[in-house]
Amino acid sequence: MTAQLSQFLPPPEAVKIIIVLLLSFLIGLEREEHKSEGDYSFGGVRTFPLIGLVGYAVALLSKDQLLPLSIGFAVIGAFLLMAYRHKLSTGEALAEAPGVTTEISGLTTYMLGAVVYQGYYWIAATIAVVSLFLLELKGVLEGLSKRLAPHEILTFTKFLALTAVILPALPNTRFTQFGLNPFKTWLLVVAVCGISYGSYVLLTLTKQSSGVLLSGVLGGAYSSTATTVALAKKAALQKAAHLFSGGIVVASAMMYLRLAILLMLFNRILLHLLAVPLILLACVAAITGWLWSRVQHQKSPESGAEFQPRNPLELRSAIFFAVLFLAVLVISRLVLTHFGHTGIYGLASLIGLVDVDAFILGMTQSAGTLTSGSLAAKGILIAVASNNVAKGFYAYAFADRRTGLQSLALLSGLAALSLIPLFFLG
Repeated sequence: MTAQLSQFLPPPEAVKIIIVLLLSFLIGLEREEHKSEGDYSFGGVRTFPLIGLVGYAVALLSKDQLLPLSIGFAVIGAFLLMAYRHKLSTGEALAEAPGVTTEISGLTTYMLGAVVYQGYYWIAATIAVVSLFLLELKGVLEGLSKRLAPHEILTFTKFLALTAVILPALPNTRFTQFGLNPFKTWLLVVAVCGISYGSYVLLTLTKQSSGVLLSGVLGGAYSSTATTVALAKKAALQKAAHLFSGGIVVASAMMYLRLAILLMLFNRILLHLLAVPLILLACVAAITGWLWSRVQHQKSPESGAEFQPRNPLELRSAIFFAVLFLAVLVISRLVLTHFGHTGIYGLASLIGLVDVDAFILGMTQSAGTLTSGSLAAKGILIAVASNNVAKGFYAYAFADRRTGLQSLALLSGLAALSLIPLFFLG
């Protein structure tokens, strides 16, 4: 029965031709749309499928030989070069300087035919889809390049170089009696800076249109403490106490989600113990902050444009965090050795006033080895509660009196809620 049915199915080569036609037609359709806007462009819904078929046919005839395929690539490139020269000759009539996007798309289409012939269907489909995204998102991508400062792109490039070159070269072994691991230390720095940089870029891109609550969401993922100070300073100039205090609470809600992500990356034991409490606290804080901000119905001030946090991918910031993390790790070991559990709780309360990330990441490295999972989880909750109280006083110090009092009360209540899971950790 199967043999009889197979007679009615197209041969494998026919399937490959259909795939080539479909992928190249989509690229040609996108280029045809570009032609309809009035700009000169080489090819369209007929030319690009033909280029794809040429690539497939040349690959079929050449088999495993690269020379015929390369000659075909050169011939197609020559035709595309002629088209580009014609485009340059008519450049005065065009609104913008001529680009080579269409010509590169033609060469890509030629290679799609060869890739499909080799049976790499997923690779061919991925190349085609990514090409379509790049072609269609021209305005978005060009706008992105204009809104990001050149020095920020350079900073990100340096960070990538350090991550790709230095991180693999660091020894993944423990040194000294404190168990310091250079590889894991830098990996933690990469993770924290990566999360912060994602929210930093979003803040940069939306700073012209973001309101208080959006600044709280994005800024909280970057640093809830920095966001609290920024919104508090803005609140001193705006008479919108409920709105700004609600935005500050929303920033703290994002802190809980940020910590849950870090635990998921570096310690599944702590994630198992704290995932539910952290997510519940995030939901409670987010809902409370949103509802509180809705008490006063007024136009949202443009606070996002004045919140310009420091780039977390700057080398000095990354190195400072690495040193801070190592210091917390060493101090935690000494405190546990000389003062026991009580010392860890006190250390969590003190460090939570400054930087909660370093202490929490230190707990992820010591939980299950130096300390028990429940002790590390309790320390994290205490540090989070301490950090909320500290942010409440920061808001009180920098905001107007009404906003400061509301933020202090809300964050103090959130700190108290953060301590409730302590009674269930044993």
